[in-house]
Amino acid sequence: MSDTSNYAHAHPTFRISSKRFSTSPWLPAYANETMTMGVYSRRFYPLTIGDDAIANYWHLRRSAVLFDVPEHPIEIEGADALALLQKLFCRDIGKLKQGRATYAIACDHQGGIIMDGVLMRIGENRFWYVLADGEFMPWIHAHAAGMDVTVRDPESWVLQIQGPKAFDVLASLVADAPPDPFRYFSVHDCSIAGQPFLISRTGWTGEMGFELYPLNPQMDGAALFETILERGKPHGLIFSSLESMGIRRIEAGIMDNGTDMDATMTPYQAGLGQFVNLDKDCDFIGKEALAKADQGRLFFGLTCDGAAPLSGTRIKVDGKDVGRTTAGGWSPYLEKGIAFARMHDARDWVGKPVAVQLADGSEHEAMMVSLPFYDEEKLIPRGLANSTP
Repeated sequence: MSDTSNYAHAHPTFRISSKRFSTSPWLPAYANETMTMGVYSRRFYPLTIGDDAIANYWHLRRSAVLFDVPEHPIEIEGADALALLQKLFCRDIGKLKQGRATYAIACDHQGGIIMDGVLMRIGENRFWYVLADGEFMPWIHAHAAGMDVTVRDPESWVLQIQGPKAFDVLASLVADAPPDPFRYFSVHDCSIAGQPFLISRTGWTGEMGFELYPLNPQMDGAALFETILERGKPHGLIFSSLESMGIRRIEAGIMDNGTDMDATMTPYQAGLGQFVNLDKDCDFIGKEALAKADQGRLFFGLTCDGAAPLSGTRIKVDGKDVGRTTAGGWSPYLEKGIAFARMHDARDWVGKPVAVQLADGSEHEAMMVSLPFYDEEKLIPRGLANSTP
């Protein structure tokens, strides 16, 4: 946990409850009086610092942006680490090779989603799971009872560098040559300004990029943050709050645990059934329920030419409520409103016209679509689509 007492003393408008929530070591490098912070996975993060979200969105699409994100890595290590993870996750973790990462969902015994995130195998019996929002540590500890495994918080604060020029920035950051090959969802060690990091070719934007996980909790975060920005400046690197990332993650169809999905949804209902391996040769929590579950989908995309539906917008057909939006806004690239739609019943909604009723009572025509809103084959983050808007 970072100590912000000196910073708070110098900036009396800045208040932190360090007992219940922790703060980023990068925070002193960018905090200002216009900053608004949110809480995610018991961590404060910058919702906005008074920056221009739309301008930063276009910078992300065309150049490179640095983000301080609140996802929370947890380390699982020991002789029984794999066995524990096979029990916790719907996916077959036994297929995950060292130096690789994968998306993994954990369900409760009823098949409801309780956590999702990126799982990295960084040693034969050593894994990092990058938590989304929600409580998961007590769940891990409860199911690790009697197993030869250690579960700990490595106190690592993730940075993301995203955008088409991200790899140019990387070459200026690392002490040695960048990983080669640096494949999509691969994990490597690297050093930046004398500090050790894990680096993964992942992100939360649908753009090409990578994530940096510092391995030294005692580092000078503010100084290192400034070094990263300075070295990336020749390639156009800027820092942004998460507003611009929020727009892009919706376009890319990237769901957020607790916002877009929760324990009342199965992976099938969330459209994530491809991450459930019922045929893996071991039981996992929720397997029995998922084997019996209806595989109909409740989660879709929605476009609206005349308005930008926000979270909680009512979706209607013939005057009747048929769903709600979980997240939404205006897409600068598509030049229309977009939203995630959670429907009340499973049917083939794609291509169906609906109406959205905004908070002011106005109704607007909308269309149900599949996700993501574009780049279905993920060519952009894989580096296979090089054109920028």
